[in-house]
Amino acid sequence: MNLSTVTVISIALLGILLFVLGANVTRNRALRGTGNQLPTDPSDRLLIAVRAHGNAAEYIPTMIVLLLVCSALSDSPAIGVLAVAAVAVRYVHAVGMLTSSTLASHGPIRDIGAVGTYLVGIALGVTAIVTL
Repeated sequence: MNLSTVTVISIALLGILLFVLGANVTRNRALRGTGNQLPTDPSDRLLIAVRAHGNAAEYIPTMIVLLLVCSALSDSPAIGVLAVAAVAVRYVHAVGMLTSSTLASHGPIRDIGAVGTYLVGIALGVTAIVTL
C-alpha cells in the first residue's frame, strides 16, 4: 500500500475531528451537570453536540476505510483529491451542525457538508470498484 502524505494527513484530520466532536459532547455534558443528559429538544446544545458527533461517527470511519482501500489499489493523485474533499466536507458539516440554533431546520453550511459527504463517499466507493 502506498499512502500519499496528503492521504495520511487527511485521514489523521478526519480522526482528529471525530475525537474533538466527542470531547465536545463530554464538555457539554459536564456543563449540564446533573441536568437532563438525554435531551430531545432540537435546540438543546447538548443534543446538537451529540448529533454532530454521532453523524461524524457514522461517516468518517467508512470514508477512512474507503481511502485506505483506494490507496491500496491505486497511486492515482485522484485519491489525494478525494481525501482532501472528504476532510473539507466533514469539517464543513460539523461547523454547520455546531453553529445551528436548532436541528429542526437545515442551513446551507450543514447541507453543503451533507451533500458533499454523500458525493465524496460515493466517489470513493466507485473509485474502489473501478480500480480493481
